[in-house]
Amino acid sequence: MEIIYKSIHDFDQQELQDLFLSVEWSSGHFPEKLVVAMKNFETVYSAWDGDKLVGLVCAMDDGIMTAYLHYMLVRPEYHRQGIGKRLLEMIKEHYADYLRLVLVAYDKEMDFYEACGFKKADDASAMFITSLWT
Repeated sequence: MEIIYKSIHDFDQQELQDLFLSVEWSSGHFPEKLVVAMKNFETVYSAWDGDKLVGLVCAMDDGIMTAYLHYMLVRPEYHRQGIGKRLLEMIKEHYADYLRLVLVAYDKEMDFYEACGFKKADDASAMFITSLWT
């Protein structure tokens, strides 16, 4: 298995749906919206095993100071192969001149992100509103 990394924004609905549902993310139930979202993200890196989408990382930014890592996911059967770490390295390289790269991580993901150089804020908590369609 050779994983190929790409910087693309065009995906088909099925490959996005399969990837997102593989990690049980509710956004996988809206593949048509995911296709549009990928086109709108400033930065998208993906990991491929042949023609199979196995990982993805996306970020939005203000063009100079702050970037927000939005999606970071790898199919479970590809975990612990360095794919997620490589995708994050690509994002970090891309935004190396920015002051801050921000992400929201769930508690079970904290160790992974900390191992990749992220630090938990001592004085902040993630907040969000989830739409009724989820």
